[in-house]
Amino acid sequence: MALDSPYTGIVNYRQVALAYAEDFQAAGGTVLTEFEVEHMDMAKESAEGSKEGNKYPIVVRNSKGKEIRCRHLVSCAGLYSDRLSQISGCDPEPRIVPFRGDYLVLKPEKCYLVRGNIYPVPDPRFPFLGIHFTPRMDGSVWLGPNAVLAFKREGYKFYDFSIQDFIDAAAYSGLWKLVLKNFSYGMGEMYRACFLNAQLKQLQRIIPEVTINDIQRGPAGVRAQALDSGGNLIDDFVFDSGTGDIAAQILHVRNAPSPAATSSLAIAKMIANEVEQRFKL
Repeated sequence: MALDSPYTGIVNYRQVALAYAEDFQAAGGTVLTEFEVEHMDMAKESAEGSKEGNKYPIVVRNSKGKEIRCRHLVSCAGLYSDRLSQISGCDPEPRIVPFRGDYLVLKPEKCYLVRGNIYPVPDPRFPFLGIHFTPRMDGSVWLGPNAVLAFKREGYKFYDFSIQDFIDAAAYSGLWKLVLKNFSYGMGEMYRACFLNAQLKQLQRIIPEVTINDIQRGPAGVRAQALDSGGNLIDDFVFDSGTGDIAAQILHVRNAPSPAATSSLAIAKMIANEVEQRFKL
């Protein structure tokens, strides 16, 4: 997927996201945080004090009982996209299974070894890019990530664990089918996640000069991987509206495969086109 900009390079994605939020607010939008959605449905009556009838028919309520109303709703919930879509009556599948990607970091005195992004040829069987070298805005160099099953949807650390998320994943037949089909690959990833020497061998295929003394453990990310009941990793966009009256007013983005923020504008354009078609805007 091509980017809108003809320029490429290293950017601070946090600042980019904050700039998006500022543009949205300047256009009249409101950004709410800590708003855990528990309910969404069609309103039975007009909002209190409304003089426009039921102009905003969708009610979204959070875990604290607060609610907002809207004319149309578009959700892009990442790790929680399957659960959020089910709240509005959508099918349970595809399910989200979290995969954690652990990074290593080159020690500062060795960062001179990497002057640009270095990527291996990816394995076409999986949607992961493989171990790669990524220079950062602050001058550091990240190595990785790997891909291991996380035991919590926001399990950014090795020991993060959630009973609900673990049971949700372990009870899903699609995950077991995926594991059985790729058992050796999965065990290899788990082994490399535990032992630096195992990851080092992969790094040395690209830069032989890297030694165990040049690397240290770094941060981690979690990929919201969509999975069907047959154990197949979903590698295409999945849009859903569910059934019933609310379906005409809502759009769930249940899977948006991408290399993260590098395709954010192109993905946004695709979603906007889908919104225009579904809502007839």
